[in-house]
Amino acid sequence: MNKNERMLSSTVDEIKRGYIDQENDYVCLLCGKSYEKGLIYHEDNTFYEAEKYMKLHIKKSHNCVFDYLIGMEKSVTGLSDHQSKLFKLFYDGSSDSKIKSELNIGSSSTIRNHRFAFREKERQAKIFLALMELLKESGKKTSDAVKPHNTAKMVDDRYKITEEERSKILEKCFPQGVNGPLRTFDIKEKNKLVVLRQIAKRFDKDEFYSEKEINEILKNVYEDFVTLRRYLIEYGFLDRKPDGSQYWLKVQNEKQEVVEMDRKKELKNLYKEMKIEAGVYQIRNTQNNKTFIVATPNLKTMNGRHIELKRGGHRNKLLQEDWNKYGEEAFVLEVLEVLEEPEEGFFDRKEELKKLEKKWLEKLQPFGEKGYH
Repeated sequence: MNKNERMLSSTVDEIKRGYIDQENDYVCLLCGKSYEKGLIYHEDNTFYEAEKYMKLHIKKSHNCVFDYLIGMEKSVTGLSDHQSKLFKLFYDGSSDSKIKSELNIGSSSTIRNHRFAFREKERQAKIFLALMELLKESGKKTSDAVKPHNTAKMVDDRYKITEEERSKILEKCFPQGVNGPLRTFDIKEKNKLVVLRQIAKRFDKDEFYSEKEINEILKNVYEDFVTLRRYLIEYGFLDRKPDGSQYWLKVQNEKQEVVEMDRKKELKNLYKEMKIEAGVYQIRNTQNNKTFIVATPNLKTMNGRHIELKRGGHRNKLLQEDWNKYGEEAFVLEVLEVLEEPEEGFFDRKEELKKLEKKWLEKLQPFGEKGYH
């Protein structure tokens, strides 16, 4: 497995830290270097256990994970060269003036638009991941097709295959019989699904396996057992714990029900994250620390108030006058508190929002010289 494949099959948390935790060692996602667990490594008169030494390796060999990721090609990151440069400057904490100079950008508002676009891209990515999860769960079998594995993640037209076709594929791929070695895994996608399903039969539905045990079984199937293991997980035939310490055959039993419950919980949390939130925010003048408190049923409208100020049409004349006087760069919009809403029972959002606004007005006292109220 090449490093890109290894990285793309890892979780977001694993990619962020730059290495994966396997049963016997830690493997660097950036270069493939591995350090065996239980060994002590020596560097610059200091002794390190394997995981700490892996972190040191990433720092010394790759500087940081961010630098490596941002330097990957567009086909992997989805970012243009210009966007990658912006990301790097944002990450380095560069000022707007430095960014304008380095990238030949005309105004600070253009930079803010880029920041907003990145945030939108992040939100869209979350929804896309949720949609993909739902899509994988919604597969329908066809009348003339072999029934797909009941936990398969990738159920689509590739499953449209008859029993006769299935038999021919298995005969070709397993010339010594289905319990013998696999001739090759360099085959069409439809054929891979048939082959993987057959290989999955070598695992007991009531057993838990270590990564080493999984590898030993797959070594008897095909020399590139790591690729087989990854595909069995990716296509929903096997599942594992996040740290790779335990594997099992995915069947519709108690373990599978737990997996499905966790997935539904994850999607529910994603919905909560994306839904409209009420709360209180402030528009603060960084030059004189005067502030304007706003309670809103939708915190996403903060951007609208920002646009009003830029256009000179904000309803608070004192705030608008200072905006015109000090300039846009002197002001920041900051969320003070998000209104917590119970999942069940009656909740008077309007009344609770008033109480929240009163709380912050009393706390910050944005009156007279301290504010615009």
